[in-house]
Amino acid sequence: QVQLVESGGGLVQSGGSLRLSCAASGSIFSINVMGWYRQAPGKQRVLVATITSAGSTNSADSVKGRFTISRDSAKNTVYLQMNSLKPEDTAVYYCYTVVRTTISSAQYQYWGQGTQVTVSS
Repeated sequence: QVQLVESGGGLVQSGGSLRLSCAASGSIFSINVMGWYRQAPGKQRVLVATITSAGSTNSADSVKGRFTISRDSAKNTVYLQMNSLKPEDTAVYYCYTVVRTTISSAQYQYWGQGTQVTVSS
């Protein structure tokens, strides 16, 4: 049982900034990946950014230079700093993690409930 608790979504003007937070809790032995996906109305869910247990990051071309993913491993928390926001960034943002619940378990994927980010022009 793993739970992801998100915060930080909201309404912001074009060019503004938001920081999303996601804390993982529950039966976690190790976190392999944490990150963010987003889904705009009528569109499929797509990758925004991820960070691995080793600290390696990956992000979509559409957000490079504007969004930064980071983590606080002691708190099992991942952040997404979003700067220079554009109306096309409007979407539901979903926290995502891949974890092992025990040393011998398989890897499992979990999703947060989603948080709305709306960027007005």
